[in-house]
Amino acid sequence: MKTADIAKRYLDYFEKNGHTIVPSASLVSDDPSIMFTIAGMVPFIPYLTGVVPAPQPRIADLQKCIRTNDIEEVGRTARHGTFFQMMGNWSFGDYFKEGAIRYAWELLTTSESDGGLGFDERDLWVTVYETDDEAEEIWRNVIGIDPSRIQRLGRADNYWHTGQPGPGGPDSEIFFDRGPAYGRDGGPAADDGRYLELWNLVFMQDRLENVRSKTEFDIVGELPKKNIDTGMGLERVAFLKQGVENMYEIDQVRPVLDRASELSGRRYGADQADDVRFRVIADHVRSSLMLLSDGVTPSNEGRGYILRRLMRRTVRSMRLLGVEEATFPELFATSRDAMKAGYPELETDWDRISAYAFAEEETFLRTLSSGSTILDTAVTKAKEAGAPALAGDQAFLLHDTYGFPIDLTMEIAEEAGLGVDRDAFDALMREQKRRAKEDAKARKRAIADVSVYREFRAQGETVFTGYTDLETESHVLGVIVNGAPVQRATQGEIAEVILAETALYAESGGQVADKGTIVGPGFELEVLDVQRPVAGLVSHTVEVTRGEVGVGLAATTVVDAVNRRAAQQAHSATHLVHAALRDTLGRGATQAGSLNRAGYLRFDFTWGQALSEATRSEIEEIANNAVRDNLEVTTRVLSLDEAKAAGAMALFGEKYGETVRMVDIGGPWSRELCGGTHVSSSAEVGLISLVGESSVGASNRRVEALVGLDAFRELARERALVAELTNALKTPKDQLASRVAELAASLKAAEKRIAQYEAQALQQRVPELVSSAARAGRVTLVAQHLGAVGSADDVRSLVTQVRERLGSEPAVVALAGAANGRPVVVVATNDGARGAGAKAGALVRAASAVLGGGGGGKDDLAQGGGQDAAAIPAALDAVRSAVEAL
Repeated sequence: MKTADIAKRYLDYFEKNGHTIVPSASLVSDDPSIMFTIAGMVPFIPYLTGVVPAPQPRIADLQKCIRTNDIEEVGRTARHGTFFQMMGNWSFGDYFKEGAIRYAWELLTTSESDGGLGFDERDLWVTVYETDDEAEEIWRNVIGIDPSRIQRLGRADNYWHTGQPGPGGPDSEIFFDRGPAYGRDGGPAADDGRYLELWNLVFMQDRLENVRSKTEFDIVGELPKKNIDTGMGLERVAFLKQGVENMYEIDQVRPVLDRASELSGRRYGADQADDVRFRVIADHVRSSLMLLSDGVTPSNEGRGYILRRLMRRTVRSMRLLGVEEATFPELFATSRDAMKAGYPELETDWDRISAYAFAEEETFLRTLSSGSTILDTAVTKAKEAGAPALAGDQAFLLHDTYGFPIDLTMEIAEEAGLGVDRDAFDALMREQKRRAKEDAKARKRAIADVSVYREFRAQGETVFTGYTDLETESHVLGVIVNGAPVQRATQGEIAEVILAETALYAESGGQVADKGTIVGPGFELEVLDVQRPVAGLVSHTVEVTRGEVGVGLAATTVVDAVNRRAAQQAHSATHLVHAALRDTLGRGATQAGSLNRAGYLRFDFTWGQALSEATRSEIEEIANNAVRDNLEVTTRVLSLDEAKAAGAMALFGEKYGETVRMVDIGGPWSRELCGGTHVSSSAEVGLISLVGESSVGASNRRVEALVGLDAFRELARERALVAELTNALKTPKDQLASRVAELAASLKAAEKRIAQYEAQALQQRVPELVSSAARAGRVTLVAQHLGAVGSADDVRSLVTQVRERLGSEPAVVALAGAANGRPVVVVATNDGARGAGAKAGALVRAASAVLGGGGGGKDDLAQGGGQDAAAIPAALDAVRSAVEAL
């Protein structure tokens, strides 16, 4: 049974039983405390907790998930996968235990010919929570399962909660017995390798407080509305129904494994270590593909770092299989073809996805090359020093800064006869993870408990009137201070104010929040921020500047009209720039992020190389031609499917409901899904001036522009600057560029002549410096302050010449000076001095420490510097003392 067929049977069954089928949410979680959708229930947390009313009483879905906490186990077990799909059915105050159990059992045990999954009930076991008599009674007497195949387990196994105060409840799990070949008899309690969990049915009935851990919490009462939350892993069902050993061998994953085998020339199943690598490649390519599809791009932080790590582990595994050239064009295309039946967007968006994937592989292959050079140097130095192992901090630097895998470091070091200080490396890794965990905890603590918004959201969605009105009368539903609801806030306090209606735009879609005020009887509030903490609810962060605001009072939102108008200009200009980019570069240039505020826009888009000046000018001209043509701006509210059918662009990182707002500028020329505020015609944008273009990562570029009056002011400043230069240089403005280039060339030539004169003057000091030589202990020492010098290279040249003039007797030369105000010191030693124990590197470090800096080099020549040029005499004294002490 194909994986896609299993998913279809699941959704068809629940649709037939009155469930609304909803599409998968993005892998990028809406919850700011977690990076990814790590479980099927994550998108439904607002409904399960009651913060947001559920749109339907019964829902079923197939949810995409990413979980990376067990990444090291991928490929080693039958059930650890980074990307997986969770089938779930949900009841929000509708059916409860008996309904959930009946549905699960019927679907699992109904024959394949009748639309079910065709499991033999004799192979199925169930577990229930240790005190859940009701669930066990349903399994025994309603379903009729053999009581010997029902086991009771404790909180660690059969109780679910979010880890926070709120809802929780016992669960009942259904297991499949894989047979005696996979472990010992005795049910799930005896061996969870033989008995594989298929389906988890959570009976959310309890209200929890004082949650201390997974097993330590206080049940303080029942929920007013009981919910059902279930999850069944699609990959687990697939590998059981397809008769393969693990999830890596199912039809959606195995093709990548096979292609990796063909590319490497090694056979899957022939070597255990290679098999793990094949499975890692198959899993990580699919996971990376799906993350890229949902708009995640490789980077060095957050979600992008996880994606980068998956992709680089893939490259590393291919190298361990003997393949050093690029393989992503083959592997990712294979995964696309295996997954597109369930996710057709993989094919339609292939150009964007593949651009990121292929660029990341090329970048990492270059990193491996440069990292190998750095590692080779470190290995050579370690061997010269007689060290038995490469230092842990060097291995960590390669891993953390260059993305160089530790196992590759160990392999190369071992080939050179060295070990790696793994204890030190692991300690640094643990410290990094500790800091990351603390950061995550701090981030989680910084997020207010969204349950505070439950009672306000229960009164309905906040009505946004700002598309048509800049002032709206409403009333105060709630006031929140320091994360807790209060009845009132007084002058000087910072508070959140919840209103029934608002004309103030909440930050979203790249557009920053409106500025403005909220006024009412006896109070005035300055609006600091406007956000949507939960779906459908707008919260205004305000400072009470006069009086006292309280629950139930009338309130009028007043938008800062000038700021709003400028923000609308910038947002509409973003759409024009996007359309101009696609006109110029093609459909591959799609939006990857934006920021719009009054007078300014920042626009990120997918593209692999810098834009030429001519291309930038063309994009700017196309966008401004659209402004000149006074194109009509229209908005329509329609279904998501209708909007996509009309050609509207759905942008990555944005979340869309069943109905969307489509913005047209000039008809289909610019047609995007957008909830922002816009001008009514393109002429109102005024002017668009591109002021910057830069890279923001592999295959990502960024353009910045000033808009409207801000663009005019910038051009006016540039005009004034040109006028000032033409007057100062007595040059017509059309000849200004060539005149400036001529002056720059003359200045460069003059600087070169001056440097030559300074170098000649220094060379003339050689006899004087040689004559200053004096005995210092066992060697002859020249230690002189040169004063101002042109560069460190001049000092190095002088030092080596003086050393040559001193002959073969043991000699040390230490010269220092100030180059552009910063101290530089160079020390040279001859063979005799080194034989007496004088090493240039050690001496220059002693001098640099006095200068407030650092330095180093070889035993015969070293250079250093610092911050304090006034300390040069003391630094030379430090060299003299060190030489005398030999």
